Amino acid sequence: RTCTISKTPTNRFFISMLVEIDKNLPDKPEISKETSIGIDLGIKDYAITSNSQKFENPKYLRQSEQRLKVLQRKVSRSKKGTKHREKLKQLLAKQYEKVTNQRKDFLHKLTYKLTHENQVNTICIEDLNVKGMLKNHCLAKSISDASWSKFVEFLNYKCEWYGKNLITIGRFES
Repeated sequence: RTCTISKTPTNRFFISMLVEIDKNLPDKPEISKETSIGIDLGIKDYAITSNSQKFENPKYLRQSEQRLKVLQRKVSRSKKGTKHREKLKQLLAKQYEKVTNQRKDFLHKLTYKLTHENQVNTICIEDLNVKGMLKNHCLAKSISDASWSKFVEFLNYKCEWYGKNLITIGRFES
């Protein structure tokens, strides 16, 4: 139906095509306690499931922080309008893109693993106020690095695709 061409700061081009297909989504199974798991998101351990599975938080931004700091300092010290500054800006953009790609890869692999467990038909996850949590300056960088909102977004559409139930539990429900 539509086609969108986008360019990243590292001069990579991507084409997004929107097509319409007549594929029906699978029916969702009944919700039962035996085939349900709950997921608790955290900073130290990225996710802990109710069947005691732990997924370590890779902290990609923290790993690349030193390199980003060096590159940012070089860019800010270089003379404006020079070719050297443009090259440094490309290197900085490439490093940020690497962090983003690592994070997306981790989230895709984790959500795929959670939605393809053969004994699980229902996934329960808490509704987090991420925007409010980011106002805490002590935890803001770690929360942003974890990218919980993107995780919930990926989990939501993968549960739709693969016929799993996703239940979001409110913050104030007990």
